[in-house]
Amino acid sequence: MLVAGIDSSTQSVKVLLCRAEDGTVVDAAAAPHPDGTECHPERWWEALNRVRDLLERADAVAVAAQQHGMVALDEAGEPVRPALLWNDTRSAPQAKALVRELGGPETWAERTGSVPLASFTVTKLRWMAENEPGNARRTASVMLPHDWLTLRLGAEAPVTDRGDASGTGYWSPAEGRYLPELVTAALGHEPALPRVAGPAETVGETPWGARLAPGTGDNMGAALGLGLGAGDVVISIGTSGTAFAVAPSPAADPGGFVAGFADATGRYLPLVCTLNAARVLGAAADLAGTDLDGLSALALAAAPGAGGLTLLPYLDGERTPDRPGATGVLAGITTSNATRENLARAAVEALLCSLADAAGYLAAQGVRPRRTLLIGGGARSAAVRALAPAILGTPVTVPEPAEYVALGAARQAAWAAAGTPEPPAWPAPPATEHEADRAAAEAAAGIRARYAALRDGTPG
Repeated sequence: MLVAGIDSSTQSVKVLLCRAEDGTVVDAAAAPHPDGTECHPERWWEALNRVRDLLERADAVAVAAQQHGMVALDEAGEPVRPALLWNDTRSAPQAKALVRELGGPETWAERTGSVPLASFTVTKLRWMAENEPGNARRTASVMLPHDWLTLRLGAEAPVTDRGDASGTGYWSPAEGRYLPELVTAALGHEPALPRVAGPAETVGETPWGARLAPGTGDNMGAALGLGLGAGDVVISIGTSGTAFAVAPSPAADPGGFVAGFADATGRYLPLVCTLNAARVLGAAADLAGTDLDGLSALALAAAPGAGGLTLLPYLDGERTPDRPGATGVLAGITTSNATRENLARAAVEALLCSLADAAGYLAAQGVRPRRTLLIGGGARSAAVRALAPAILGTPVTVPEPAEYVALGAARQAAWAAAGTPEPPAWPAPPATEHEADRAAAEAAAGIRARYAALRDGTPG
């Protein structure tokens, strides 16, 4: 049996065709999406149809897609406007207003697992109500990107899963239900919302007769594709950075650092997101007059601590901590340490310190890390891999680069086809293991302390 997993992201759609019994990838395809922070849903459907030949070879299908995107539909099921995507920040004032109006951060964390930011669907609904009241009045139902694609593929009715629903800002992971009063407060009336399906439920059939699984959000798909277990913390170094882990109970962080999501299996997925990640390395490479491989070589040629240089890597503002107006700071520079090697080392150390902070917020919510899995484009840096165990404070596993979101969707499709209590036990992806020696661990303590002093002493 073959199963297909779809990853519909902001940039593109990617499809993996896998063997249901062991997850072996037998074929893959991709098609681009338009750039920008909003997109008409039909563009996603058009891209998916460009890889339809591969998709139709599957006996079961699931969609994992970008979280939070607002797909607002009229009575006829047509979009009232282009979907606002997770990376559209125009609703930041509305996020602050909703938090203030409806009980404050502690209430939001207790009820929804998260304190909503501009990325969350609920804030985008409030923005539309205030700025496009006609569109708001026409909105009869609201979906997420993966919900909309699942319906177009053949779901019997609008349907979502608990993982993606937990990123809306109006669904409770702890209670397992929608909070209609919150969506009404945002939009001005109560729209129809997709039914929340069980993790491995079959929700419909595609036109070519494949079983259709409920799908999920992209982070939940990645967790399923990686086969996360207790004590596994994932740090993904892409354009932005994320740290997440599966957990047996829901998180509720009134500080707003940890998003208390659900996962795609019936458990929970506390997650921390940073705005600056791999692009810190790109900016440092530009300053050093080299490329990313060159930056890595320069960083490895420098001593731990970068000769006293410390970088605060909030180059374009920051989300964790919440400093939207912040800029980067390079501290401790002297005539003796102002070298390309030290600049490169400081950039890698800063990136990892920022991500270590993110993992620390997970620990404050009860996540006890056993090991850290490094994924994303930034994990390809030899310097990142070498320095990570000491600065993160755990052994580091670097899985072989793969499309883990699409792989997780494929695993969910195989699970729905099998009808078993647990997902199929696909083998763990090939990986390399990295650990810190005592000298590196001792040096890392000083690096983290110096970074924390700069972080806490810098306004922004």
